[in-house]
Amino acid sequence: MSLSKSIDFLLENSNPSIKRRVKSEILNNLTLEETAEYQKQILQEPNIKTAFASQLENGWFGQGFHGTNKNAGQFENQETVTKYLGEKAVDKDTPELRRSMDAFITVPLDDLCYRTKGKYFDEFRYAANGQNLIRCACIARAGYADIIDITPQIQLSLDSFKRVLEVDSILDISRPRKGKGSRSNPSGIYYTFNDYEKWPCRYHLDILAHTTSWKNEDNIKMIAASVSKMMQTNRSELVGLTANSWVGYPLGTLGCFPSQGLKIKSTCLLPTPISIENRGKPELYHMEYIEWLARCGVVPYISALKEAVNEIVHSIDKDGVCQSPVLDDIFKDWGPYAGLQLEVDWKAKTRRRECDITFRALLIAFYSEILKVKENASK
Repeated sequence: MSLSKSIDFLLENSNPSIKRRVKSEILNNLTLEETAEYQKQILQEPNIKTAFASQLENGWFGQGFHGTNKNAGQFENQETVTKYLGEKAVDKDTPELRRSMDAFITVPLDDLCYRTKGKYFDEFRYAANGQNLIRCACIARAGYADIIDITPQIQLSLDSFKRVLEVDSILDISRPRKGKGSRSNPSGIYYTFNDYEKWPCRYHLDILAHTTSWKNEDNIKMIAASVSKMMQTNRSELVGLTANSWVGYPLGTLGCFPSQGLKIKSTCLLPTPISIENRGKPELYHMEYIEWLARCGVVPYISALKEAVNEIVHSIDKDGVCQSPVLDDIFKDWGPYAGLQLEVDWKAKTRRRECDITFRALLIAFYSEILKVKENASK
């Protein structure tokens, strides 16, 4: 299936950020004149202006970090804004972006800016956790991994996926604890990771998806095997099983992946890739996770991913528009656990929602090797 119609549709109808990324990331034909014009247009958008207006003297965006709070709106937040600027294709040397990256260098990890009440949660001690893991994901998404060294966290991300293959399950690297029972957990038993253990989470995948220094055939196959193991559902006691960190009390992880039951479909926005029962709502493909896995190069090795990519691409109609149903919240709710929307206003009468969805489908196709082969073969 040729994707040329999708490219034509986006270049004719989409936001300047999408046009710029199609030309630079996919077509590799962005001119200097286009670069300057797209940058000028992007910087005039309301969300960008709101973000830049919130920047503090030290370069930090707003009064928030991991999630919003009463003092920080959605685009007045260091984590959200730095990732958003990367996705929006703002020039790396834009002063505001550069200053925010300088803040990641100069602001200590126990500073109150990180909103952990002055506590430093070591990402090497606490599996799938730690404010520095978030920081490094922001650096990777903004395209600064070649400027700010996050090599140790890239290796930690690889080692975390590898650990899945070294143990039988999360039960081997965690301990049970007794808490208050609930409707979803009547026994009150929950698990916390042992210190200095490793287990993959959303932020490890984010880091790997947006860096390339780690990529070789062995690492790609290892991640694929790890993901495949976590996608299994043959042991009911492991399906949906996750663990928290123990820091003297249970601390939620950064989207810890389950021991089994990892999904690329969901019924609602969740920090972890585990679908929960939501009566009346069907499971829909989680395009963000699928895109990240495609960027990691694992699609050819995982049958469920191949199927998902094929379904998404074959939902593109004769006009090049992707008709795959999606969870709007995963596009629109920019924050720690979502954010794909690059168009300014989905309520506009133009085809803004379709542009965002089609762009993500195009990225998924582009980064999926099997579809690259099909695309090349069709030319």
